[in-house]
Amino acid sequence: MKEFAIHSVYLATEGEGVRVGTPQVFVRFMGCNIGCINCDSKDTWEFTEPNYSLDELLSVIEAESGVNERRVKNISITGGDPLHPKHIPAILKLSKTLKQKGYFINIEASGMRVVDEIFDLIDFVSFDIKTPSTGVKFNEKALLKLITQYGEKAQVKAVIQNRHDFDFVYDIYTKIEKETPDLKTPFVLTPCFEPGENLPKVLVQSIVELNQAIGAPFKVILQQHKVIYSSDFGNF
Repeated sequence: MKEFAIHSVYLATEGEGVRVGTPQVFVRFMGCNIGCINCDSKDTWEFTEPNYSLDELLSVIEAESGVNERRVKNISITGGDPLHPKHIPAILKLSKTLKQKGYFINIEASGMRVVDEIFDLIDFVSFDIKTPSTGVKFNEKALLKLITQYGEKAQVKAVIQNRHDFDFVYDIYTKIEKETPDLKTPFVLTPCFEPGENLPKVLVQSIVELNQAIGAPFKVILQQHKVIYSSDFGNF
């Protein structure tokens, strides 16, 4: 039975966030109704019919991860929006099976919702703050729940396109810091780097300087795959 609506499965190196440089098998789901203006994977927005059974998907994952003792055992579940309610039963089933097989599982969460039964099971959560430049409303309650319940195995990531985005994230950070004084969750600022654009050095430099001016509470990390392959390389 086909249960999984998959855009692509491929081996690549993590290009952003605190796990940058880690080889992973990316499992990219179809379907997202969030609508970020600066999304770099709009080809995953459409909700399509399931095209893989569990056995078929596992076969492709295992083929991509390698066949010898040095096989890649890291999985990144992404999209689209893998935590859209339509996907949750499939994600849960896939995650349980992958954990039984000894894989480390990261999920790219949009920041719209925390899904306890999945977050309890997996190893790492990359959780977005939707900044003003995305055109999407930020879910403050979901972020606080993430940090309270799963902060030790998560990162919070925000795309920064301008000073307004930076100030928005800093206001959120200072509020969270007051509510959770033992805050250990890393906050990552990702300079906006859109398809077809050259490396935005001035933007990156300004974010680094702004961060340093407030005591450097954030990690500023470029999207490595876009630096190496160009911003329109795709499949990352």
